[in-house]
Amino acid sequence: MTAMLDVKALEKVYHRGRFDRTPTFRLTADFTIERPSIVGMMGPNGSGKTTLFELVTGSNAPTAGEVRVMGRNIHRVRTDQRDRLAIHYHQSYQVRHFRSWTPNALLQPAGSDYPMVHLFDEPQFNTQDGYIGFMLDFFRRLRAEGRLVFLCVHPNERFHLEILQEICEQFIFVQKGAVTSIPDYDALLAFEPARAYLGGLLTDRAA
Repeated sequence: MTAMLDVKALEKVYHRGRFDRTPTFRLTADFTIERPSIVGMMGPNGSGKTTLFELVTGSNAPTAGEVRVMGRNIHRVRTDQRDRLAIHYHQSYQVRHFRSWTPNALLQPAGSDYPMVHLFDEPQFNTQDGYIGFMLDFFRRLRAEGRLVFLCVHPNERFHLEILQEICEQFIFVQKGAVTSIPDYDALLAFEPARAYLGGLLTDRAA
């Protein structure tokens, strides 16, 4: 069975400048998600979460490794069809776009007519008028249709954690460029870097 998302020995390194190759940031990731699911992602600001999303959608080129969506190397798919495999919504559900210098004639087709992986980057959860329930139903519907859904959330309210606990089946924690795959919510709370990151939210939850 072909994995929905296979991130293999992925690395992205940023340098100080064109001539000064001193690394200033390094992201590394290696994980596989086999089936449709809803994945929660979190981590401190500047840890590499958006960079990871950009690498998964092919809008950012890796330094090493590869990303395969439904068995296809996303960086070898036509740029005008990559969003048929993986699509990145930034905050207010604006779609992230990108450019490539490789002609599409030299790249392979997506082999899909509708995005298989949906990446929501800090979606705005409005507590008014049933908006949260509407969005959760939307995410569940995507999963029921056989899609893989990522929710990148920066929890700053207790209800954000409750949303993640309710809807997410597994998690990814990103810190200082290190990407850790976590199997469930209990394991997330047992992961010390995540506990330190969530801090007072866990205390409020236990109170």
